Amino acid sequence: MFAERFLQESVLLLYGLTVIIYFIDFLYHNRKANRIAFWLLAMVWLFQTIFLLTEIWQTSSIPIQTLNDGLYTYTWIIITFSLIVHRMFRLEFFMFFISVFGFFIMIIHTLRSMQITDSTQIPLVLDEMLFAHIVLALVSYGLFTISFILACLYYMQYKFLKQKKGYKWLRRFQDLEGLEKRAFQLIGLGEPLLLLSIILGVVWAYMTGAEFYWGDSKTLGSIIVFVIYAVYLYMRIQRGYQGKTILSWNIFAFLVLLINFFLFNSLSNFHM
Repeated sequence: MFAERFLQESVLLLYGLTVIIYFIDFLYHNRKANRIAFWLLAMVWLFQTIFLLTEIWQTSSIPIQTLNDGLYTYTWIIITFSLIVHRMFRLEFFMFFISVFGFFIMIIHTLRSMQITDSTQIPLVLDEMLFAHIVLALVSYGLFTISFILACLYYMQYKFLKQKKGYKWLRRFQDLEGLEKRAFQLIGLGEPLLLLSIILGVVWAYMTGAEFYWGDSKTLGSIIVFVIYAVYLYMRIQRGYQGKTILSWNIFAFLVLLINFFLFNSLSNFHM
């Protein structure tokens, strides 16, 4: 049973990495990231196909009789469809969101499978899920914090250049374009981590029977933070905003993050 749980969690980890790398490909149109995401997804599909064929061999039927079996087959169809779309079209936006949806369905199926086969494993898996939820959130917040610091350094260097003073300080800074680019890259990495954290947190709350609702302050706060940084990425990529304008939004987003972390956390019903 331990080997089966380890394999299921490994597949989830691969799928989570696929979501992150597809997001990077979506942001930067990076062919290397696109290839890596494809092969990770192909590995997930291979494992899922082996599980599916094993189930068909053992039961002599396609696993669709129960809701849990249907979720598994549905996940396999999503992954198969994703691989086909990846090879035939270059739709980074589509690939990212279909991967997020497939990841969510796979988590639900994995937990329901453990409830059916060995419910004693559920508390351990939920503890691991909670740990992953917290770690991903903290890492994403850390990346957003460093991005905020780079935005502040940008404003400092801009002020020095405008006033034509502080040249000893300037030698220690990166150029303005470099600071803005690094700030953008950090947010681009932190955003998918925050999304995965939110997904894991929601599933954990429902599965543990905790007092959870979508109107909870911390839940809403986390979603708002995600949306604000998503708007930042949209403005930066699609609208072409750069320099002080986009970095002002970066600073605003970080202030909202602080409010969510310190204030909304204290008002939440189930967050400590």
